[in-house]
Amino acid sequence: MVRIIRLLGAALGALVGLTFVLTEEHLFDNTGSPTLIIIVWVLAWISVGFLLLPYLTVVPAGRLIREIQAMSTAEFVASVVGLLLGLLIALLLGLPLAALPGPFGTYLPIGVSICFGLGMVGLTVAKREDLVAAAQAAGLLRGESTAPGGSQGGQAEVVVDTSAIIDGRIADIVDSGFLYHKLVIPHFVLDELQRIADSSDAQRRGRGRRGLEILNRLQKDGPTPVEIVTDDPLEAGDVDGKLVAMARARGAAILTNDFNLNRVADLQSIRVLNINSLANALKPALLPGDSLRIKVITEGKEQGQGVGYLDDGTMVVIEGGARFVDAELDVMVTRVLQTVMGRMVFAQMHSE
Repeated sequence: MVRIIRLLGAALGALVGLTFVLTEEHLFDNTGSPTLIIIVWVLAWISVGFLLLPYLTVVPAGRLIREIQAMSTAEFVASVVGLLLGLLIALLLGLPLAALPGPFGTYLPIGVSICFGLGMVGLTVAKREDLVAAAQAAGLLRGESTAPGGSQGGQAEVVVDTSAIIDGRIADIVDSGFLYHKLVIPHFVLDELQRIADSSDAQRRGRGRRGLEILNRLQKDGPTPVEIVTDDPLEAGDVDGKLVAMARARGAAILTNDFNLNRVADLQSIRVLNINSLANALKPALLPGDSLRIKVITEGKEQGQGVGYLDDGTMVVIEGGARFVDAELDVMVTRVLQTVMGRMVFAQMHSE
């Protein structure tokens, strides 16, 4: 395509150069070699047309098409509506401005059209969510039903964080059928995962490679669709900020086990699916008075305490259990504490 445009540009340049020569018959009469100068003149115009025409046609058109394809449907509709409103306002202002004398009546309407057209495009795209909400409140638009994942219409989407991929439990959750949403993997998350996999630290490198293997497994064998997108919100600097901005723009939830990202998303009213919260919710409920049989693994921090662990990893602190290390005891739950790090169970041995 570019080659054809370049040939057309060369032909157009030759036509322009010959037009100058034919219309200005005495243009090169004062030169020593008019024929040679004419040939150089035409060749120069051919070169200009050959080199510049693609940058005036297909190159900006291709960039415009790519920018439009990168826009979401809401952004595209908002930009079209904003452009129409801006041109309508410019038309109303341009009619009296066109009656002004001199160059003002010619150029002011054009400037007003450009300013209002571009200005309204930027305004409507930036405030598209508020405008849609206002239109729905006024009854001009019918509100769409919100899917379980937070997106509107179609299949619900979940934007996946790097920490959730590296964690690995996401694959088991997806295989179990509890997570049926479409998983959206931003390209900047893939880049971060690749950097971790290429780390000089052996532990980080192993975690990164495991995350890539988990992602490959989800793409090939997972029952839910996985989509890798190139969305990259420029207004956010770090990965967490980009995830929050992207989830807000797509009306999606965020899947993570990062505590800080969870708090930031909650503050901005974005739904978060936290793997650690799910794991804590699935632990069996224990109440004071329940009986357990547990093996004492080690001594506790306080004198006389023994420590054991349930199958799900919950720590059980046993009063007076320090002298029974490596032995199994029948104990009774006295209290249960829920901390940021998880659940802790305190128990005492059954009295004989």
